[in-house]
Amino acid sequence: MKAVVMAGGEGTRLRPMTASMPKPLLPVANRPIMEHVLRLLKRHGLTETVVTVQFLASLVRNYFGDGEELGMELTYANEEKPLGTAGSVKNAEEALRDDSFLVISGDALTDFDLSDLVRFHRSHDGLVTVCLTRVPDPLEFGITIVDERGRVERFLEKPTWGQVFSDTVNTGIYVMDPGVFDYVEADVSVDWSGDVFPQLMKEGKPIYGYVAEGYWEDVGTHESYVKAQADVLEGRVDVEIDGFEISPGVWVAEGAEVHPEANLRGPLYIGDYAKVESDSEVREHTVIGSNVVVKSGAFLHRAVVHDNVYIGDQCNLRGCVIGRNTDMMRAARIEDGAVIGDECLVGEESIVQGNVRVYPFKTVEAGAFVNTSVIWESRGQAHLFGARGVSGILNVEITPELAVRLAGAYATTLKKGASVTTARDHSRGARALKRAMISALQASAIEVRDLENVPLPVARQQTARGSAGGIMIRTTPGLPESVDIMFFDARGADLSQASQRKLDRVYARQEYRRAFPGEIGDLRFPASVFDSYTGSLLREVDTSGTVDSGLKVVVDASNGSAGLVLPSLLGRLGVESLTINPGLDESRPTETPDTRRAGLVRLGEMVASARAAFGIRLDPVGERLSLVDERGVIIEDDRALLVMLDLIAAERGSGRVALPVTTTRIAEQVAAYHGTQVAWTTTSPEDLTRVGREEGTIFGGDGQGGFIVPEFSPVFDGPAAFARLLGLVARSQLTLSRIDARIPRAHVLRRDLTTPWAVKGLVMRHVVEAAGDRYVDTTDGVRVVESDGSWVMVLPDRAEAVTHLWAEGPDDASAQELLDDWATVVDSAGR
Repeated sequence: MKAVVMAGGEGTRLRPMTASMPKPLLPVANRPIMEHVLRLLKRHGLTETVVTVQFLASLVRNYFGDGEELGMELTYANEEKPLGTAGSVKNAEEALRDDSFLVISGDALTDFDLSDLVRFHRSHDGLVTVCLTRVPDPLEFGITIVDERGRVERFLEKPTWGQVFSDTVNTGIYVMDPGVFDYVEADVSVDWSGDVFPQLMKEGKPIYGYVAEGYWEDVGTHESYVKAQADVLEGRVDVEIDGFEISPGVWVAEGAEVHPEANLRGPLYIGDYAKVESDSEVREHTVIGSNVVVKSGAFLHRAVVHDNVYIGDQCNLRGCVIGRNTDMMRAARIEDGAVIGDECLVGEESIVQGNVRVYPFKTVEAGAFVNTSVIWESRGQAHLFGARGVSGILNVEITPELAVRLAGAYATTLKKGASVTTARDHSRGARALKRAMISALQASAIEVRDLENVPLPVARQQTARGSAGGIMIRTTPGLPESVDIMFFDARGADLSQASQRKLDRVYARQEYRRAFPGEIGDLRFPASVFDSYTGSLLREVDTSGTVDSGLKVVVDASNGSAGLVLPSLLGRLGVESLTINPGLDESRPTETPDTRRAGLVRLGEMVASARAAFGIRLDPVGERLSLVDERGVIIEDDRALLVMLDLIAAERGSGRVALPVTTTRIAEQVAAYHGTQVAWTTTSPEDLTRVGREEGTIFGGDGQGGFIVPEFSPVFDGPAAFARLLGLVARSQLTLSRIDARIPRAHVLRRDLTTPWAVKGLVMRHVVEAAGDRYVDTTDGVRVVESDGSWVMVLPDRAEAVTHLWAEGPDDASAQELLDDWATVVDSAGR
């Protein structure tokens, strides 16, 4: 008699373990489930076996080959598409036509007496014999009733408790005569218990049930997978364990190295060539795969560790599964029910909570607290906040569920009854997420003032008018598929680092406050927000001289919410203006660098043809602006910063300007010429805001289109910068091209280098060591200054596995050489 092993299923319930490995190859006691099945078949004389394969079929074929190593003869029937339990066997019909055959699943662990099953089939004149077993909970299986002769009277697949009429279930093991193929259609998906058996019973064909004694476990869930390991180690199932039992229940395979001072408490299994160091503790029901390293101080209990895993010092693994080739760094902690996929990196002191799934090839940052599954995103983060708030791909990394939890955590950091201002850009994704967050805020006893679709500066200003905080949701600049959730403090500025950490902690612990029915927050929609913003802007910003200047300007609103504030602003400035792209376009909530460049070129053409004084292009949310001079020539953002600095410093004289340390040192020359000081800040907008709020600060900018007008607001504000520039040009009666021409040229180059998270600290140490006796500035990252004033800055990114480099020299060639030299330092340290 031949056997058929069905090994084509995807094992979706076992993901992420089966994301890169077919279910039959999942190891139980360091041996694939299917190998246990094949050895059982061989024990009962069923050495000729057909294996049906479909999902990751080549991995199954490559592992077992022709079966020679097992003393069996294996052939394969490949399915081009899923054919179901009956269709897959029908696909192997050619090899099974001669005699009765046995069908068994390649992913069920059992020690049933298959010889007795075959004898039962031959002694009954049946077309099919179904192997049955009794289980305490039959809900996940097909239940079966047989009469006193063993003939099946009734089948029912996956019943509810109200439908349960027996505890005898179908194990998916069958003995069949070839005549059954007449009831299976070829090349279509057909199921035995759902399609074929009901038809056989309808026609009165004999189907018998054999109730088997012994162990059987359908390894279909993570819980049953871990249970199967424990059952093998406890001896509840009669299978072969590859290794030596060095003490009761402690199995160690060939070549394994276990330190005498390692604490082993069986039953447990340690695979071949694994290494368990001193002071580590391996407790019951733990299975350690081949070539695994368990470092000193690690603790493992009911953990299943696949091959080639590194487990660092003081790691703590309980009731979890760790996939192949994964690295667990020092003091990482994985809780009950968690599953880490193949080839992941789990950083130092990170925590993966129970029942979390981390899919293959992901990185969990050092110190991260991961309480939701990491599926599509590239890593589990130590902190929610990046450079732009909480950012990610819409409906992949930033989902409505995450938005609700974020809003609940934010509300918990505020007092009951506090007011929060909410706003969004004109994208559909931002609108959907904002509605979800508003509901969560109200449910946490927070009053909500919803501005709906407004520019970012308007949202900040309205937040500062009596709210305890604010939330703005916008499309990530340059990334149409991503969104940023920005949180504001009571002054409308981004949350401080301390407030971000507090929000991080509440979110990670999921300690959300909920309101009683009478405390549910109200929702209001403030009126006249644009008139309020414009009125305040014109009261605070000096626009004198604009009415009599006769200036003409062209303003590009970029089809974003920035255009909503322009009518009331331009009407009061008293200059001739032409507004282009004022309408909202939901299909373009942001602009890519190429789109922005093309828009600036068109703006330049219109400025030149209209003989305007200059043109500006606001970004879609009104936070940043770009300049075009009177000739239609684009003024690059880093030059625009110097132009604005020159104009303001010339008019104000004394004072202080806030600039990030990555800005060209030409800015220092321009400021000094007019008697103005430079306050160097980090690259964080929060730090620029802090200095912008201080007395004596007259200007701030980041060289990327962000400008601070301190007399009105300490944050980036495109319309305010436009009004300020208009007044400056009107009073100075200078063209932008003349101002640009009198400022020396800067030679600053930038490069980004990929740097693994685990070596970022090492890279920065190497940079400081390589600096030697040179002057080193650590305001932000490390800035190394050469004797001739040239400098290079190395800054690790806070949200990406990247290190940023800037270099400035007297000319481009010198800057390039400096950048190349230090890129080599960073690269060599990161290897």
